[in-house]
Amino acid sequence: MENGTRDNRLGTQPIIPLLFKLAIPSILSMFIQSMYNVVDSIFVARLSEEALAALSLAFPIQMAQIAVAVGTGVGASSLISRSLGRGDQKGAEKAANHVLLLAIVYGAIAALIGIFLPKNLIGMFTDDLLLIDYGARYIGIILIGATAMYIPMIANSILRGEGNTFVPMVTMLIGSVMNIILDPLFIFGYGFFPKMGIEGAAVATVLSRVISGSFILIMLFRGNNQVKVTFRGFKFDPLIIKGIYQVGLPAVVMQVLASVMVGGVNTILDGYSSTAIAAMGIYFRLQSFVFMPVFGLNQGYLPIVGYNFGYNNAGRVKKAIKTGFMVGFAFTILGFVIFQIFPEHLVRLFGDSPELLDIGVRALKTISLAFPIIGPAIVGSTTFQALGKGMPSLILSFSRQIIILLPLAFLLGKIGWLDLICYAFPIAELIAVTWMAIWLRSTLKTVFRIMEGDA
Repeated sequence: MENGTRDNRLGTQPIIPLLFKLAIPSILSMFIQSMYNVVDSIFVARLSEEALAALSLAFPIQMAQIAVAVGTGVGASSLISRSLGRGDQKGAEKAANHVLLLAIVYGAIAALIGIFLPKNLIGMFTDDLLLIDYGARYIGIILIGATAMYIPMIANSILRGEGNTFVPMVTMLIGSVMNIILDPLFIFGYGFFPKMGIEGAAVATVLSRVISGSFILIMLFRGNNQVKVTFRGFKFDPLIIKGIYQVGLPAVVMQVLASVMVGGVNTILDGYSSTAIAAMGIYFRLQSFVFMPVFGLNQGYLPIVGYNFGYNNAGRVKKAIKTGFMVGFAFTILGFVIFQIFPEHLVRLFGDSPELLDIGVRALKTISLAFPIIGPAIVGSTTFQALGKGMPSLILSFSRQIIILLPLAFLLGKIGWLDLICYAFPIAELIAVTWMAIWLRSTLKTVFRIMEGDA
């Protein structure tokens, strides 16, 4: 009875309360995750500005690693929610089994890269030997411990696919709080902890993920969940993998594109100074406070849209989409106001050198001009995914970040140094969101016409 109630609420409970009930745990957990990212950088910044720059250079590599987990999780969550909407319990459970095995495979691959190629990875973005040394020491440990990241992130997606966002919230809360506690202990060597410097930040991250991963696995295998995970009689089914990556692969590639974009921007900035890299790294860390809550919103939004799309309930799909867009806009307009009013206060959290303040403040104020339209853009991308159409999101993301933003940043940098580089972000977002609005409107017209039986 409990499972039936949990399943049916996606199709019966009022949209706005249901959305917030599902999304608030994820919003809170992602806000805490963002806080960890910022606190992590603040502690590393106390070592030196070069250490902060090295962390910024390692950031796109971490993003690429997380991209595989997030994209695979999105695909699994979408497949599970759509399977449950159709009443296919066995299909949902097969998806859960397969995606957990993928987590182990990806973790092993990342570990091998972390052992043999950390300096090569950082060397893609800079020739500065000090930055390469700092960055390789950090990212090598992160990659070697990658399994501890893949398992909790992908296990969370299984529960989110059935509409359970509370346990994923607790999982991220445990990991983030442990990371914030362990960071100063391992970086600066308080008490009996060794003083490890930048490596200490990586060790703290991996250990916190091991702790949170242990918790989510216990809840996944022993909890009272609608989707039961068991490997008894497991048989590999390539069609399940195909079903996961029909939505998940575009999501992986979209996240990787963000990594490529950040890496490309770092490479452009490397031609100016390590301070410029550090300043842009500050922006990328701080922006997570604005965007991560929207991604948290999507963790509640996606299963509602996906379930009711699978159930052929056009009215609820329409209402969920309208609500999602309004809430996404509200989050990012708030971020815009904060970045415009308090940029200097935000940058000073990481350092107060005149050059860092000058570059950082200008970057925050300029790039945040795009925030009001980014919220709806993120929700629009998730709408395509919830409908099982991952390709439009991929094409839009590739166009925005690779075809428009990077070349524009390079050209503007040649014309007007750092001042103009930052304007590449709002210009690229405006072009991409206009295209997305046209494409999504056309797609939804077709989808609703079919759902309502007029085709």
